[in-house]
Amino acid sequence: MIVFHFARDMEMFGWLAPGTTLSGGWALFARLIAGLFIFLSGISFVLAHRQRIDWHAWARRVLAIAGSASLVTLVTYVAFPGQFIYFGILHAIAFFSVVGLIFLRVPVLLTSSAAFAMLVVEAAFGKSLISTPWLAWTGLSTAVRPAMDFIPVVPWFAAFLCGMAFAEAAPPALFWARSTVSTVTRLLAWPGRHSLLIYLVHQPALIALFWIVRKGIG
Repeated sequence: MIVFHFARDMEMFGWLAPGTTLSGGWALFARLIAGLFIFLSGISFVLAHRQRIDWHAWARRVLAIAGSASLVTLVTYVAFPGQFIYFGILHAIAFFSVVGLIFLRVPVLLTSSAAFAMLVVEAAFGKSLISTPWLAWTGLSTAVRPAMDFIPVVPWFAAFLCGMAFAEAAPPALFWARSTVSTVTRLLAWPGRHSLLIYLVHQPALIALFWIVRKGIG
């Protein structure tokens, strides 16, 4: 994610050709990053509530993600009003964390089938069922306004469901095996334990860095 945004910021500051990150391998890389991010969110969602739904933890997590998503919308609206983020990856994960409750206690086959059905809908209809821009976030609208980041429900909820299905089907030992945790392991795990903080901070930090470099060159 940071590598991709580093390249996108270079493009924004004019150090890469316009459109570089919107096509070819960079575009594929962006979709892979988003897909893995959402897939892992589906896994962690199941692991957090495998035994029982911890409503307090669930509400705190959803509110934190939704609040962060609102902050992203506000900041991008001020900075880039023509391409502000109205349904990016944080908005999507917050939404999936609510709808995903439906699939927490259902058979894995049903969760997998729902993911497959969503991909079929995307392949068959794409953005052709709805005409209003107010429902662009569903992924089925023909009227989608430009945005710096856009992760609609269809087809991306399928990645979340696949993560949930994987966590339900995998043996518990895969996730809960006890082993000696070294200092190096803790350091490597830190970014994953604080992914929301890193997501919110890394872009302002990169932009500030590029701005300082440009001022220094100028």
